[in-house]
Amino acid sequence: MIDKLQMFIALAKERHFGRAAESCGVTQPSLSSAIRHLEEQLGVQLVHRGSRFQGLTPEGNRVLERALKIVGDVRALRDEMRLVRSGLSGHLRMGVIPTALPMVAQLTRPFLNRHPNVTLSILSRTSAEILTGIESLDLDAGITYLDNEPLGRVTQAPLYSEFYRFICTPGSPLASRSEVTWAESAAEPLCLLTSDMQNRRIIDQNLAEAGALTKARVESNSSIVLVSHVLSGEWCSIVSKRLADMFTSDGRLVSVPLVGPEVEHVVGLISARRDPQTPVIAALMDEAQRYRTLGIR
Repeated sequence: MIDKLQMFIALAKERHFGRAAESCGVTQPSLSSAIRHLEEQLGVQLVHRGSRFQGLTPEGNRVLERALKIVGDVRALRDEMRLVRSGLSGHLRMGVIPTALPMVAQLTRPFLNRHPNVTLSILSRTSAEILTGIESLDLDAGITYLDNEPLGRVTQAPLYSEFYRFICTPGSPLASRSEVTWAESAAEPLCLLTSDMQNRRIIDQNLAEAGALTKARVESNSSIVLVSHVLSGEWCSIVSKRLADMFTSDGRLVSVPLVGPEVEHVVGLISARRDPQTPVIAALMDEAQRYRTLGIR
């Protein structure tokens, strides 16, 4: 039954029988047969069928919600039994918003040192993708904003407050300033993250409240792309303080605090709300608490 539920979850995610079968490591006929057997066991039709996948039935959507919980609980149980058998181990998949990538090693390094049998995949994701990934069991945890947009039913642990900086080359007109207002930054040739990023929505909101329109000449979902354009000397950007600190230490870029007002948002660790938590997630949450207590900056 668990294998069939996992295949059903994959089909709901991929919305294509062939891709779902590939993600599960089975043939398409095997996946189709498993879905039909699941329908027979439950006594309802789960999938609208035609020449291709046409979506889930209302019953299928209800089963999907329960299937996600059941499969999540089974994974948690396996983790608990693995802990009893061989200590804390397993593979952790974590999504991280781009602005938090500069700090993530400060959390993961001590965590992995404490738990040498745990491996980790860190994936750059938008805040929306992190929530979707946790809900669909594709991610075990995420680092995202805690106080700006609704998170739903997740467990959360604050890590740090994010502040914002105007970055430019030393020869730029605003480079010598001790601070720059949001309105002043809007008059510069900006390159910013794309609008699907929550960081960009925060920036747009603050520019709008300052009475300025956002006019990004270059947009990207990669912070590296933004920094490379600023380094060219033709653009400026608005980034998190942590990202600014990473790229201004060698003097090639200047970081100026943004005020009017100075804005901050809390970034933290989230995971699916489960009682009890899996041993690996519980250990990661403990590490997040240590990070917050130590006040690492």
